[in-house]
Amino acid sequence: MNKKVIILAVIFMIIVIIAGLGKSVYATNEKAINEKTESTLVELKEKELSSLEDYKKAYGSDSYGITAYILNRVRIFSIPFTILGIMVAAVYDYIIGVRHLETKEKGQALMIMFVTLGIICQVLPLVFTIVVKFGRE
Repeated sequence: MNKKVIILAVIFMIIVIIAGLGKSVYATNEKAINEKTESTLVELKEKELSSLEDYKKAYGSDSYGITAYILNRVRIFSIPFTILGIMVAAVYDYIIGVRHLETKEKGQALMIMFVTLGIICQVLPLVFTIVVKFGRE
C-alpha cells in the first residue's frame, strides 16, 4: 500500500513540474500589478486593518484584540480544511478500506481527528470571548 501512495505522489509531482515548465515568465517593463489590482489590494489591506482596530477597541487591549482577530481567522479558514480532511478520511475509510482493514481504521481515526479539530477551531473564539469579556470583571 505504501508503495502505491509513494508512486502516486511521485507521478503527481512530475505532472506538477511538467505543467510548471510549460509556462515561461519573462521580465518586462510593464507593471506586474495594474492600477485596478493595486487599488483592490490597498482596499483589502485597509479593510483588514480597520477590522483589527475594531477588535482592539472591542476587547480593550492590543493583545486581546489581536488574539481575537487571529482566532476569528482560524475559525473561518478551518472550515474548508476540515471538509477536505473529512473527504480524504472518507476515501481511506470507504474506498481503500474495503479491502484493507488497517486502512479502514486509519480512515476512521483521520475522520475523528478532523471533526474534532474542526469543532475546536469553531468553538475556541467563543470560549476566548466568554473568558475575556466575562472573566475579567
